[in-house]
Amino acid sequence: MPGLAFGRRSAVGQGIASCLLIAGALLGSLSGLVALTSGVVETSSLVGALPELRLHLRLDPLAAFFLVPVYVLGAAGTLYGARYWKQAEHPENGRKLRLWFGVLIAALAGVVLAADGVAFLFAWEIMALSAFLLVTTEDDRSEVQQAGWVYLVAAHAGTLALFALFGLLWATTGTLEFRALAPGAGRPGVTSLLLLLALLGFGLKAGIVPLHFWLPAAHASAPSHVSALLSGIVLKMGIYGLLRILTLLPTPPAALGLLFLAVGAGSAVYGVAFALGQHDLKRLLAYHSVENIGIIVMGLGLALIGVSAKQPAWVALGLGGCLLHVWNHALFKALLFLAAGSAIHGADTREIDRLGGLARPMARTASLFAIGAAAICGLPPLNGFVSELLIYVGLLRVTADGVDGVWSLAPLAAPLLAIAGALAIACFVKAFGTVFLGPSRSEGAARAHESPPGMLLAMSLLALGCIGIGALPVLVMPALDRVVHTWVRLDSLPPPLAELVPWYPVMGINAVLVAGVLAGALILRSRSRRRPPAQTVTWDCGYARPRSTMAYTASSFAQILVGLHGWLLQPRSNDAVPKELFPPARSFHSRVPEPVMEGILAPLWAGFRRSLIPLRAVQQGRVQQYLMYVLLTLCALLASLFPIDAFLARLLGW
Repeated sequence: MPGLAFGRRSAVGQGIASCLLIAGALLGSLSGLVALTSGVVETSSLVGALPELRLHLRLDPLAAFFLVPVYVLGAAGTLYGARYWKQAEHPENGRKLRLWFGVLIAALAGVVLAADGVAFLFAWEIMALSAFLLVTTEDDRSEVQQAGWVYLVAAHAGTLALFALFGLLWATTGTLEFRALAPGAGRPGVTSLLLLLALLGFGLKAGIVPLHFWLPAAHASAPSHVSALLSGIVLKMGIYGLLRILTLLPTPPAALGLLFLAVGAGSAVYGVAFALGQHDLKRLLAYHSVENIGIIVMGLGLALIGVSAKQPAWVALGLGGCLLHVWNHALFKALLFLAAGSAIHGADTREIDRLGGLARPMARTASLFAIGAAAICGLPPLNGFVSELLIYVGLLRVTADGVDGVWSLAPLAAPLLAIAGALAIACFVKAFGTVFLGPSRSEGAARAHESPPGMLLAMSLLALGCIGIGALPVLVMPALDRVVHTWVRLDSLPPPLAELVPWYPVMGINAVLVAGVLAGALILRSRSRRRPPAQTVTWDCGYARPRSTMAYTASSFAQILVGLHGWLLQPRSNDAVPKELFPPARSFHSRVPEPVMEGILAPLWAGFRRSLIPLRAVQQGRVQQYLMYVLLTLCALLASLFPIDAFLARLLGW
C-alpha cells in the first residue's frame, strides 16, 4: 500500500513497499516457527459486520506448518521481484503487481489461520482474486488474458463447491466453526457428499489430475516470482484444505485412502510425462507441479490407509512424507521458477529451443537451477530425496507388516513413484542441457547476462533450504511428529519418525555426497583459474563449421520418450520431411496438446456457444425491444405470484 503514494516509476515507493513486506514476512515466519516448535494452540475471534457474526482464527501445529512457507516464499519472492520487475522499467503494472503480491500473501495467511467457514471462504476468495490479478499482470497480451480467465473460472467453480461444502457442514452440525463430526452424525451419505465436494473444491486449487487444466497456462503467463508463489504455496492451499476437512470427518472409508493413492500416482506420472513434451520452460515446470502434487496426495493416501487399518506407523510415514514434501516442493519449485525467470531475464525468451549456452555467462544461475533440478528429481543429498524416502518406506512397510485385505494393493504405487522419478531425471537432463549447455540458439541467448545480486540472493536462500533439509533431516522431524499427532485420531499415537527411518546412515551418505560435490567444484574452479580450458568443438559429424541448428534441441532429446508415451501425450507436428530432390527451406514444429483443456473443455465450450447462436435474434440493439423484454419479465413474475387456479375456478363457477 505505501508504494501507491509514490509515482509509477518511483524507486523509493518500490523500496519502501518491498522492505515492509519482507519485514512482515520474516516476523510471520518466526511466529509460525515458534508455534510449530512449542505446540501451543492460539485462538482469537473478530467481530464481523453483524454482532452475531464472528470470524474465528486459530494457530495450531497444522496451520503453523503451512504458514511458514507462505512467509518464506513471500520474502524470497519480494526480494527477487525488486530487481526482476523493477517499477521504473514496468510503470504500467509495477505498482499493481507489488500491491496484489502483498494481498495474496495476507490472504494465504488468512486461509491457513481461519477456524470457521465464513473466515475461510472470505480469505479464500481474496486469494483467488489477487492471484487472478497477478496472473494477468501483462494483460495487454491475448494469451495472458485467456490464461487468466480460465484460472478465474476454475477458481470460482472450486469456490462454489466449497460454499456447498460449508453449507452442508452447517446443516449437519449447526455451526460453521471447524468442529469434528460425531460418528454417525447427519443423514446417510453426508460424509461421502462432503468428501466429494472437498475433492472438487480443493482438488481444483491443488491441480490434481484431471482438475489441473488451468495450471500450465496460468503458471507460464505470470511473472516468474508470481509463478513461484503460485506453485510453491497457492497449490498447497488445496492440500491444506483437504487435511483440515479430514480432521472434521469421522474415520474415512476404507476405499478413500486407496483412491487418494491411485489419483496421486496417476497425477505424478501424468504430470512428468507431459513435462517431457514441453518447449516452454515455464510450462515444463508447471507440469512438474502436477507431478509433485501427485506425490503429496500419495503420502496423504497412505496416511488415510493407515487410519482405516489402524496402523500408526503407516500414518506417520505417509503424512510425514506428505507434509515434508509440501515444504520441499515449495523450496525447490520456487527455486526453479526463479532460476528460470533469471534465464528468461538474461536471454529474453522462455522457448527452450531458442536458449542454450547460458552456463558460461550465467554460471551462478546455472548452478542454482542444477540444485533445484536435482532436488525435484528426488536425488540425494537434497530435500526431495528425504520426503520421497518417507513415502517409499511407508509403502513398503505395508507389505512388511503383513496386513491382509485391500491394503495389500498400496505397495503397487511404489513402482509408479519410481517411474515418475526416472522420467523427472530425463526431463531435467533435457531442460538443463538444452538451456545451459551447448551453443547459443538465438541472439538473445548469445547476449545473455547474469542476474543482479538481489535475484541471486533470493535463489541462494532457497537453495540453502534444499541442501539443509536434505543434509540434516532430523531437524524437521520433531515438527512433523507434532503435526502428525495433531491431525490423527487413533487410540495410540504414531511412533516418532526418527524411529521409523535410519536417519543417521542417510545423513552420513548425504554428508559424503555434499563434501564430494563441494570438493569437485573447488578443484574445477582452481584448475580453470590456473589454465583456461581449450576452445574446441564437439564431434562435428564431418561438418567443419557446425551451427547451432545442428545441436540437440529439447524436441530431439525427448523425441524417443515422447514417442514411447505417444498413446497418452498424442504429440502433433507439421510434416517437414523433404521429398523433393532439391527441397526448399523448411521448419519443423511439434507440440503436446493438453488433453483435458483442448480435448474436453474447449469442445464443450464451443458446442455451448454454437447452441446459443439462435438466441442472437433477440439481441437487436434496440432500446424499445429491451424495454419490452423487461415488461414481459415483470408480467411473468406477477403471473407466477397470482393464484391462477383459484381465479379459474371462480371464473368457471367450479
